Amino acid sequence: MSESGGPAIVEGPLPKHQQLRELLIGMVVPGQAIPSERELMATYGVSRATVRKAIDGLVADGLLRRTHGLGTFAVRPRLETRLHLASFSQDMRRRGRTPSTRLVSVALSEPPMEAAVALGLEPGAKAWRVRRVRLADGEPVAHEDGWYPAEPLVGLDRQDIAHGSLYEILGAHYGLWVDHAEQTLWGEAADLDLARELAAPLHTPLLVFRRISYANGRPIEYVLSRYRGDRYQVHMDLGRDEESAADPPQEGRTS
Repeated sequence: MSESGGPAIVEGPLPKHQQLRELLIGMVVPGQAIPSERELMATYGVSRATVRKAIDGLVADGLLRRTHGLGTFAVRPRLETRLHLASFSQDMRRRGRTPSTRLVSVALSEPPMEAAVALGLEPGAKAWRVRRVRLADGEPVAHEDGWYPAEPLVGLDRQDIAHGSLYEILGAHYGLWVDHAEQTLWGEAADLDLARELAAPLHTPLLVFRRISYANGRPIEYVLSRYRGDRYQVHMDLGRDEESAADPPQEGRTS
């Protein structure tokens, strides 16, 4: 024990800042402030440099967030997903979270060229534009801006898009069960409008997914989904493809 009654932090195989990091992980409660730097120094008998290094690492990992003038607060760990074909609602339920949707707008409009080409639409053809904010346990996680062909999705604006999975609506009401998708991922920073929609600070890092989904062999969805990078992360299992497998690594070779 330290002189102030806290667990002892001593010189050893594990650096002091790592020991303090583990102690902080064990005590943090999402939404609550952690003790001040001065309190941590007194409690654990460590230097200010040790405290700052432990806190900086937790901030970088997304477990703590500094708020100017208020202190350093614990945040909920990022939601993690494995890349697979599933709706947002299905993905959240698998993780024990309650999904919900705030419908921003749904209307017929002429899509941008990239969306029109992806959906195989004729020039000038209209499509449904569906804009939604997706939430997990009431917290905004993603903003979706999707395009869906007006034919055969007649009356899509009369469906209950705000409650439930759009993929389930496509299947149950139109017989179009999404069975294949192509997806591309990149990063952006939230502009003012997106920051407001996601209740996030300006320039919050975003994970952007562009998905083209197919049902019965035809493209049925073109959507850009922007996820808060401080609340969402992606896990991928990577294996060597056949071409790489035929060319085994050589000593001293880098890629």
